[in-house]
Amino acid sequence: MAFRPLVRPSKFRHSARVTDLRSSDPKARNPTRLHPAWIVAGVGFVALLGAAAFRSVPSVLIEPLHTEFGWSHGTISAAVSLNMLLYGLISPFAAALMDRFGIRRVVCSALVLIALGSGLTVFMTQSWQLVTTWGLLVGIGVGSMSMPFVATITGRWFVRSRGLVTGVLTAAGATGQLVFLPLVAMLAHDHGWRLPSILVAAVALSVVPLVWLFVRDYPSDVGVRAYGAPAGSDAGVRVPAAGGAGRALSVLATAARKPGFWLLAGGFAICGASTNGLVGTHFVTAAHDHGMPPTTAAGLLALIGIFDVAGTIASGWLSDRIDPRYLLLGYYSLRGLSLLILPSLLGPHTQPSMWVFIVFYGLDWIATVPPTVLLCRELFGADGPIAFGWVFAAHQVGAALAATGAGFIRDLHGSYDLAWYVAGALCGLAAIMSVLVRRPRHSTVDGLAVP
Repeated sequence: MAFRPLVRPSKFRHSARVTDLRSSDPKARNPTRLHPAWIVAGVGFVALLGAAAFRSVPSVLIEPLHTEFGWSHGTISAAVSLNMLLYGLISPFAAALMDRFGIRRVVCSALVLIALGSGLTVFMTQSWQLVTTWGLLVGIGVGSMSMPFVATITGRWFVRSRGLVTGVLTAAGATGQLVFLPLVAMLAHDHGWRLPSILVAAVALSVVPLVWLFVRDYPSDVGVRAYGAPAGSDAGVRVPAAGGAGRALSVLATAARKPGFWLLAGGFAICGASTNGLVGTHFVTAAHDHGMPPTTAAGLLALIGIFDVAGTIASGWLSDRIDPRYLLLGYYSLRGLSLLILPSLLGPHTQPSMWVFIVFYGLDWIATVPPTVLLCRELFGADGPIAFGWVFAAHQVGAALAATGAGFIRDLHGSYDLAWYVAGALCGLAAIMSVLVRRPRHSTVDGLAVP
């Protein structure tokens, strides 16, 4: 298959309307041509896959680091919390910088930071070095290409199938966990924790050339409109961007005036606490407390990733057709129920009831992202990716609090049970908050009707 050659965006810095025969005149379409949006989305998927590699490491290496250095679970969890906190707080500024300097430059810089932080961990001897490398460098790197990166790509390059593509790109994180978690667990068990860190650095660096060669900022940079944009639409046309990181603060000031922003941010904070912060960080250790081998527990966590891919893609498809608020109501309610029963399922062996939890919870892991992205696009328009960056920042604040809090609960009580119960109850609150979001009265976004 062939697609229109990718050219340097500097040649397309005007805001003139572009003509894309793929989106307007069916008779003039060449069915053998692939719209460049799919190339950008494909490379974005690979980039997110590389970033997910290091995010799969913490839950596996808590015990090896505790054994080698004697650091408490709370100390190690604090480094993980900083990583998660920066992963969210950097996101809106990264989205604004993508508008100012371009997707390609920001993402390539982020991948280099991930590789640097991961590689330097092999030389650490003190806990503050873990916080600096694992927490600071990698946190900034993954935060620069987190979920707002997904919102930026789908917001610029897609009008039709935006929810579906959002689901596919979001699933990249789960796929990264699926690919790397069992490998990291095996390598850490057989060769120590340093080899996985080097592997993650190499993976992040290997993605840089792909992003540099194939990702462009706007469809107009290659002479087309956004995929599925109707004739006469300006979707995908480059517009002047100014302000850089300062724009992130101005968008926050505007978004904060809408109650819907706080409802979405609050619900997403609970989402982060109940996934990345709790299960993603502590599931392996909690299962090990009940006699399950770490490699088996890591395999179960990776299996969650398998079902998460299916659940997130399906959620994207549904978000194009069903009111996103009702999807969030269902997702948070079901997740809360599954977490409330998890303490009774943990044991030295994998029982059928645990397999039911893995399937059930996996389908729901990050299915919340596509409907939340679409609601941000509806509420905030062109500022949607940056507004979602702030909503995602709340997600990671929740994740950071849960990661640290669960670690201290474990140190104080010798069990994670209380953490599971609190997270389950909070998910019920998130479900209520989601249905209270008021959607705009208009019935179209970028020229297409919304469900």
